Amino acid sequence: MLADVITIASLFVYPVKSCRGIAQLQARLTPRGLQYDREWMVASPDGRFLTQREAPRLALVGTALHDDHLELSAPGLPPLAVPLRQSGRAASVEVTVWRDRVLACDEGPAAGNWLGEHLRRDVRLVRFDDARPRLTDAAWSQGLAGTSAFSDGYPVLVLARASLDDLNSRLPSPLPLDRFRPNVLLDGCGPYAEDGIRGLENEQMRLRLVKPCTRCVITTTDQATAVPQGDEPLRTLKTYRWDSSLHGVTFGQNAIVERPGLLEVGALLTSE
Repeated sequence: MLADVITIASLFVYPVKSCRGIAQLQARLTPRGLQYDREWMVASPDGRFLTQREAPRLALVGTALHDDHLELSAPGLPPLAVPLRQSGRAASVEVTVWRDRVLACDEGPAAGNWLGEHLRRDVRLVRFDDARPRLTDAAWSQGLAGTSAFSDGYPVLVLARASLDDLNSRLPSPLPLDRFRPNVLLDGCGPYAEDGIRGLENEQMRLRLVKPCTRCVITTTDQATAVPQGDEPLRTLKTYRWDSSLHGVTFGQNAIVERPGLLEVGALLTSE
């Protein structure tokens, strides 16, 4: 058992998969992650998910949550409002996220056309439909029934600030946190301490850390310009964070929600 008491340094919600996130002082933790996190997704006309891997300009799409709508912004376009209430929506359709076929509601032609103008391709904006839960990989979920929306595979990504500091000390030029898109940033623990943590909890909630997060080419894209910047940080990570069993470099830990509740910046967490 670890005796560390760790602080939540920052919280981030990413309402639309692969678009910009929102820093929050507190966030409701639901069974499938932070409320509204990766609840929307940009998809091709045939329903296949799109990310910055294929469409780097998604990095320029800003997000903001209001009482009754999600607001999207992009250079040269008026803001787009997407209602949070789901009454009267069209019937659900199947869409694909990696190997998973899940249900989603199409947000309509206005949203699709707005995103299509920005991305310069034909796309749709869809919202996750809870009628068909998306289960996390049972091989990693430690016997728990984890669920997620449109995240790559797990509902919460946890990273220690000290891990980013250590990586930046090894890089030719330091990189900002937005390259790594964590949901929960931790203070009070050393570099890569998250690798050895099984659980994080307080009286408000509990997370179970279940799998190292393998990193992809999105980490090489400047999130302010949507322009790829070479092979860092992947090149440096490969020198000391290569995981042969996962066939990739790891940075941060994927988590599932063991007890829903509330996350707050500054809150103390007990680790095990």
